[in-house]
Amino acid sequence: EPLPAQTEVLGALHDVLDRSDVIVQAAGSLPGDLQLLWRAADPKAYNVEYAYSCMGYEIAGGLGTKMADPGREVFVLVGDGSYLMMAQELATAVAEGVKLNIVLVQNHGFASIGSLSDSVGSQRFGTSYRQRDPETGRLDGPFVPVDLAANAASLGADVIRASTIEELRAALAKSRASERTT
Repeated sequence: EPLPAQTEVLGALHDVLDRSDVIVQAAGSLPGDLQLLWRAADPKAYNVEYAYSCMGYEIAGGLGTKMADPGREVFVLVGDGSYLMMAQELATAVAEGVKLNIVLVQNHGFASIGSLSDSVGSQRFGTSYRQRDPETGRLDGPFVPVDLAANAASLGADVIRASTIEELRAALAKSRASERTT
């Protein structure tokens, strides 16, 4: 079966988050989806950077959000492209004992900017994690075997893998109950 759609992930988050929990996001198509679909019950429960689609903001922004208000649960929603821009802030959160809930959406590249690139005739150049095909010289070979969950674990975060909405809901509950960045 296909993996859940991004909007299904948002639906699961909406059902699981409490009124005072904070969602943090910044880049790709997620800010637009949140703008359309998310209804924050508290003005401090929504931290989305719209100005420059600032890739890499999410985890660092979540860290600052949690430090500013340690009593709130912070849920960072980050795509794989943005994650790779500044994943090292997970190590900072772990080192400082700052607990974050990270939802990492894996789609093997920069899907949002890839669609934009495709729409203007650039054929998604450099926007998916693919190996160079030695015969064509193009980046259209097999997917690069990037394991972002293993990367997050190597930075000290607890990791729960989920590939269905039911697994995601269970993972969110387990993450909320944890005292560590998950």
